[in-house]
Amino acid sequence: MDAEAGVAGADQLPRRQYYLNLLLLAYQSFGVVYGDLSTSPLYVYKSTFSGKLRHYQDEETVFGVLSLIFWTFTLIPLLKYVIIVLSADDNGEGGPFALYSLLCRHAKLSLLPNQQAADEELSSYYRNGFAPRNGSSPWSRRFLEKHKKMRTLFLLIVLCGASMVIGDGVLTPAISVLSSMSGLHVRATGLHHSSVVLLSCIVLVGLFALQHRGTQKVAFMFAPIVIIWLLSIGGIGLYNILHWNPNVYQALSPYYMVKFFRKTGSEAMFADLGHFTSASVRVAFITVIYPCLMLQYMGHAAFLSKNTFHMPTGFYDTIPEPVFWPVFVVATLAAVVGSQAVISATFSIVKQCHALGCFPRVKVVHTSRWIYGQIYIPEINWILMVLCVAVTIAFRDTTLIGNAYGIACMTVMLVTTFLMALIVIFVWQRNIIFSLVFLVFFGSIEAVYLSSSLMKVPQGGWVPLVLAFIFMSVMYIWHYGSRRKYQFDLQNKVSMRSILSLGPSLGIVRVPGVGLIYTELVTGVPSIFSHFVTNLPAFHEVLVFLCVKSVPVPYVSPDERYLVGRIGPKEYRMYRCIVRYGYKDVQRDDDNFENMLVMSIAKFIMMEAEDASSASYDIANEGRMAVITTTDASGSPLAMRDFDGLADSMSTRSSKSESLRSLQSSYEQESPSVNRRRRVRFEVPEEDGMGQQVKEELTALVEAKHAGIAYIMGHSYIKARRNSNFLKKFAIDVGYSFLRKNCRGPSVTLHIPHISLIEVGMIYYV
Repeated sequence: MDAEAGVAGADQLPRRQYYLNLLLLAYQSFGVVYGDLSTSPLYVYKSTFSGKLRHYQDEETVFGVLSLIFWTFTLIPLLKYVIIVLSADDNGEGGPFALYSLLCRHAKLSLLPNQQAADEELSSYYRNGFAPRNGSSPWSRRFLEKHKKMRTLFLLIVLCGASMVIGDGVLTPAISVLSSMSGLHVRATGLHHSSVVLLSCIVLVGLFALQHRGTQKVAFMFAPIVIIWLLSIGGIGLYNILHWNPNVYQALSPYYMVKFFRKTGSEAMFADLGHFTSASVRVAFITVIYPCLMLQYMGHAAFLSKNTFHMPTGFYDTIPEPVFWPVFVVATLAAVVGSQAVISATFSIVKQCHALGCFPRVKVVHTSRWIYGQIYIPEINWILMVLCVAVTIAFRDTTLIGNAYGIACMTVMLVTTFLMALIVIFVWQRNIIFSLVFLVFFGSIEAVYLSSSLMKVPQGGWVPLVLAFIFMSVMYIWHYGSRRKYQFDLQNKVSMRSILSLGPSLGIVRVPGVGLIYTELVTGVPSIFSHFVTNLPAFHEVLVFLCVKSVPVPYVSPDERYLVGRIGPKEYRMYRCIVRYGYKDVQRDDDNFENMLVMSIAKFIMMEAEDASSASYDIANEGRMAVITTTDASGSPLAMRDFDGLADSMSTRSSKSESLRSLQSSYEQESPSVNRRRRVRFEVPEEDGMGQQVKEELTALVEAKHAGIAYIMGHSYIKARRNSNFLKKFAIDVGYSFLRKNCRGPSVTLHIPHISLIEVGMIYYV
């Protein structure tokens, strides 16, 4: 009986812990993803009744608008996103690029360089760990994989969605803060509108200026602010329903929406009801967000049905006098929280674009030691601030900014619908009929909204189109130039036979140390190597061709990060190492990267020695790589100890040269988060079971590490061939060249110490 009770208690504990974690995550999500959606009541009705709809100021029109809001809100955020789209997350990540990477792993749709079949062995590569069946929708898969132009068009659609998300990072802070500050103009009648705009700009500048400090110190306040705001507007909405028009619930019937369309025609689509972004979907949506916002919209409609002269003013007129100022303060704080969430999401999407080869190199700063993935990008931050303030000053009106915001949101929704239709086929492996039903049903609704919003292009709607065009051009030109550079490296790589023909000494002087040659190639020897030895006929005793590679998964487990292989016979001491990162991984300036690299190579040497088939080298075996686990140090053939802890043992050594060697083996690097230096030392332990050849190779590796590590990197200039067409010359010689000269250098983004860097200049004619 006691044993059975114990088992039952053990089963209940994980279940209880699961629900506690679920509630905690739902609580935290309020401050992360709901800010922009929760502040939409500040401007939706004002934007709705701004254009020609101001001529239809009666109760029937108000009911029709409310019916349209209710059914749009129910069909798109609730049905589409919460119920369907959330099931297609990429290991917990969402957004256009997350869906794109998910598709690229299940079908060969990618144009991005640096892909490798070995990545399919990653535990997170395929959804739920299962590879796609070869027989699933073969004709549609073959059609997209065969036609490069279709894959290019597919990439452009994804870039359009990502560009609109970045544009959203400009428009959301502007419309949210300006809408919240407009409450001052409603109550303080003597305050000029220019003063409201000035105060909004001050708040925006302060918001962007504090981004570099991170949000971990105040993030715990975000969720309570949004919850208080939602409960406040929900309570105000319920009060307005009971006080002004209890019959407003009748507007939930689609009859009023149909009647509204008959009366106003396409003018109903000017309502800018597309402010419900894909980020605003989590479990808490059904329990808090949906009912609170619907109560607010219904209460606002009840107020307007009896006070039609307040239609052009907005949200603050519906607030009862006694609670106006507390609600104003909460609304301003909620607008700041919503803006912060969108800014952080913009940093994240830029990081994803950069990791997948579609954005110039930028500086990514990890702002929290405890919260993984919380980043800050200085260049993007200041660009967003300038654009956001410019939009606020230029438009000075939430209606015009709302026109732009609606186009951006609806475009992202339409792109998401298109990607989801492909996921239904390639990832979920369902019949194409299900995909077409999803695409036609939701796509038709969003296309109508988008087409109607495009009619507002002259009234501010041109802003997201211009921003999207600029960001799309930057991303595609960078992707195109990077892809052509990779293809040049791939076509001009040095063959293994030419390296082997040089003999055991390679015909070149070998100097002490480890040479890390950075390359994008995952097989073969890069042309930079031959260019280097041609100009400087000497290289290091141990050579490692290092490829830092981004793979289309959110995160790569540390146990699967390092792939190590050998180039040439063992006496050449040449290795290849592929370090894999996901598009959400942050490549930190770790002080133990060199140590982990040496330990990985040492483990590979031991693994290779245990494999009888690797006793002889064959050119056909070039490219065979082994996944090296770095988190488990127990199986390492090398001992790594802190240098400071060896002071006593060093003092007892009789040989001065041995002490000098120990000193040379120290490894120093300053940690970015802690102002201290760590020094470690490698040793080859005395083991009887270790073969003599393995011990010699490990000893050579340790001695080379003791002598120092040099980083060799290509400093390339890309030019279009003379016979290239005008567009290609403009893209390569003007666009890509400008971006390359004005972005961060590869040595900066890879955290390479400048004192140990050797750059080899090359010109690529593509």
